[in-house]
Amino acid sequence: MATLPQITLDFNRQIKLSNDGGSLSSDTGEFLFKEFDEKIGFFHTLGQHIELKDDRRYYVHSNEQLLRQKIYQIIAGYSEDAAADQLTNDPVFTQIVGTDALASQPSLSRLFPRFDDQSIEQLNQANQELLDKVHQFRESKALIFDLDSTHADTYGEQESTAFNTHYGTVGFHPLVAFDGVTGDFMKAKLRPGNVYTSNGVVDFVQPLIAHYNEKFPETTPFLRGDSGFAVPALYDLCEDESVYYVIRLKSNANLQRLADELHPSTTPSDITKTECYYEESEYQAKSWSKSRKVIIQSVRPAGELFFTHSFFVTNLIEAFSPKDIVRSYQKRGTMENYIKEAKNGFDLDRMCSHSFQVNEVRMMLSLLAYNLTNWMRTLCFPEEQKNMQIQTIRTKIIKVASKLVKSGRSLYFKLSSSFVYQSFFWNVLQRIQTLKLS
Repeated sequence: MATLPQITLDFNRQIKLSNDGGSLSSDTGEFLFKEFDEKIGFFHTLGQHIELKDDRRYYVHSNEQLLRQKIYQIIAGYSEDAAADQLTNDPVFTQIVGTDALASQPSLSRLFPRFDDQSIEQLNQANQELLDKVHQFRESKALIFDLDSTHADTYGEQESTAFNTHYGTVGFHPLVAFDGVTGDFMKAKLRPGNVYTSNGVVDFVQPLIAHYNEKFPETTPFLRGDSGFAVPALYDLCEDESVYYVIRLKSNANLQRLADELHPSTTPSDITKTECYYEESEYQAKSWSKSRKVIIQSVRPAGELFFTHSFFVTNLIEAFSPKDIVRSYQKRGTMENYIKEAKNGFDLDRMCSHSFQVNEVRMMLSLLAYNLTNWMRTLCFPEEQKNMQIQTIRTKIIKVASKLVKSGRSLYFKLSSSFVYQSFFWNVLQRIQTLKLS
């Protein structure tokens, strides 16, 4: 621990500052995550699935301890491995990880190269098992596969980094899937920066669909995607697996002609009013094996003379009106918030290694940290706080000062008496302890 000299403040010479307070922590709220972790068997599940090729002959910290330390650091907002050097003797982190002192930055950083393709897949399997457990506990009757891609900027000579013309910058182009109902992070795949949005999407989503159809046949699956995922192979997969879908189509001359026939751009009777129409039609592109239902949304904003048309391909049955189908697609916009949360709050896009595989491991650990937080938030927070973002969660229940006092049998963590959000803190802890997952 770095020790600063004692500093006297100019505004009041009686006030002296130093950082040698002893057994103090500023992250006491991490205990709530540890309590929830044990309730759902989070790290127990990870330990059952992950086997790393570890050729170390002597070590102080096991791979499970290093993995736990890294994920809890991410949750607390310490995404850099170097933060471990300052947290070495933190009384909260040492109790959570189960060690006398945390691993140093070099020890933590050396964890990632011990992963290979097989162990990365094991991370996915562990995440899926935990998703299943939470899904079953929620008794969810609906499941929405929200597909998207995002960009992770890079600033060096990282393996497989490339320029992406859509984003106009250099980096990677990960493929991600969230549950549009709960915000759960279902799956992620790191890809080179110059691949197209839909590249590999069928191989990516097919195991997810097959798993839920087999494991939860009573759940109605639904898939949404923007025009980057408008590929016939994805439609065929959904139809073969009995998955409803709504995917936006890119406009083309044939679709525009079809829309103009339905709503030609004549002079409006009242130019001050917005006109909006929803129609459905049968349409078959050259690359499609058959015709499919296409929804056309035609909007003429107030003050405009011409309609703007949007197109969506779907297999939803007649019980849903064209307007309902468009509205269901528009709710996909919440996924942008999930991606922002994963990136800004958990550093999903922090790609700082030269190795492509190490960067994928780091992305997967961010995914797991996001999910542990999202499960605790949605299962144990009061209703009015269930949409709270990680930065607010850190402010209200993680960044809590406490002092460790040891007795012969117990460790007492004395929280600050002036802690502003203490009622919320104790409420969440009580909800965690009364949670009963089978």
